Amino acid sequence: MLEPPMPYAAVRVLLLTLSLPLLLAATPAAPGGWSVAPSGGGRPSFYAEGTPGAVLQDTLAVTNRGTGPLTVRLRATGDGLRVAFAEPALGIPARTRAEVPFTVTVPADAPPGDRAGELLVRDSGGRESAVRLLIRVGGPKLAALTVEHVAVRGDRITYELVNRGTTALVPRLAVHADGVLGAVLDRAPRTLPVRLPPGRRLALDEPWPDRPALDAVTVRLTVTAPGAPGATGRASARFLPGGAAAGAAAGVLSVAAAAVAVRRRGRRTAATEAATGSATQATTQAMPRGART
Repeated sequence: MLEPPMPYAAVRVLLLTLSLPLLLAATPAAPGGWSVAPSGGGRPSFYAEGTPGAVLQDTLAVTNRGTGPLTVRLRATGDGLRVAFAEPALGIPARTRAEVPFTVTVPADAPPGDRAGELLVRDSGGRESAVRLLIRVGGPKLAALTVEHVAVRGDRITYELVNRGTTALVPRLAVHADGVLGAVLDRAPRTLPVRLPPGRRLALDEPWPDRPALDAVTVRLTVTAPGAPGATGRASARFLPGGAAAGAAAGVLSVAAAAVAVRRRGRRTAATEAATGSATQATTQAMPRGART
């Protein structure tokens, strides 16, 4: 298992003698008469747990079962993991096992979760063998999501989802739009076919083929995800017909919008006056008979 780092030791080269039959039985030989495995035996892959910024150490064994020397190069692939070998290239005599220490550095900004990679060994003939590497990053889990840059572009609503937390999210989206005379679009929440990793931003769009030909709308996108508070993004747009009729349509639209605004303002004023009148009447009724004027 990967352990906290110690000063690098030199690559150990061990002569295979009486133990060779046991090694041959325990580890299948790769093409070319050599194989790779975690040092110590009994492990099919490397696994460790660490917090962001941790540096872990283990040893990779390269076994040359052939009758001639072997030259190999070592490298690593992985999801943001930084792997450093004590010797990135080495020569191994015949019937010999070399043990190569290496370190794995977990990025300081790594969110909690699993990160996978491989340690790859390649010989001079182009043959390659790999050992899987899995690092589990510890830390608190936080689900947070925002919807940004909402815009209406032709017959589509464009937007961006941003994962602001430390855990992968599968978002749900609801779409609503209000025009001058009321709602013109109302889509129930649905799960989006995406999985958003921590810290990632994803540009998406929502089709709106039946959008109004003439209207002023306010679009509202509501996004949720398990464990995350809901997020809302808004955008405004005007739809006008093309050609010479556009000016007249814009005037009609402005008049309609103003009429709706006046109607709504009148309703609020009437409601306020009614509430004020009720409060005055209640106060008058509560006063002593002689105090009324």
